[in-house]
Amino acid sequence: MNITDFSMDYFSLKEKNAIVTGGNTGLGQAFTLALAKAGANILMPSIMPDDPDFNSLVESEGVKAVYMNADITEPGMPKQVVEHCVRFLGSVDILVNCAGISILKNIREFGRKEWDPMVAVNLTAAFEMSEEVTPYFIEQRSGKIINICSLFSFLGGQQSPAYAATKHGLAGLTKAYCDELAQYNVQVNGIAPGYFKTSLVSDSMSDEKRYNWIVDHTPEGRWGEIQDLMGTTVFLAGKASQFVNGHILSVDGGFLTR
Repeated sequence: MNITDFSMDYFSLKEKNAIVTGGNTGLGQAFTLALAKAGANILMPSIMPDDPDFNSLVESEGVKAVYMNADITEPGMPKQVVEHCVRFLGSVDILVNCAGISILKNIREFGRKEWDPMVAVNLTAAFEMSEEVTPYFIEQRSGKIINICSLFSFLGGQQSPAYAATKHGLAGLTKAYCDELAQYNVQVNGIAPGYFKTSLVSDSMSDEKRYNWIVDHTPEGRWGEIQDLMGTTVFLAGKASQFVNGHILSVDGGFLTR
């Protein structure tokens, strides 16, 4: 191959089928819509209610949008999700592990009651979803796994030791899966969003001091907008990132540099 072979088709996801866990709410909507705009059909397993308006928005891109009511922490559910994708869309080519929760409490009050559900959703479910797509990816010798990590894949953070621990773990899972699956032409990468305006960080947004501290700590001088994540998603899901593997790509306006 030579440089003249490169084209914008490297960013196309036409005829690809993607699973985006938690893809019908919060940042998940950005990942879903970005993939759809690039041409991918989408399966959205989620515990959140179906959103027909969002489904219509996705399908307006000329792709299929399939909602599946699924708690991916339940035993056997990740396998069912992957089989559902193959049955209704024809294959599985891309997995975005987006589903996540954050429970905030003072560390003296943060116990197993808070720890266990966060580990189950943020880390174990991502592992099981990755485990279930792996046989398909190996057989077809292609596939993309994108784990939604966090700035707290690199930092500590107060009031939620489980959030930092699971996001560090997800970064490690990304690298471990890359190390084993790269030989099969499978790329496994992570996206580490900075501070974005979503309901997950509503407390920080409503706290003027905290809000301004984040702005001041970010070289770009602002919070992220949801569309700031969309180009990164398409890049990591497509042929353009074929030699990017085991990488955690921060989309944070420079937050980690300051």
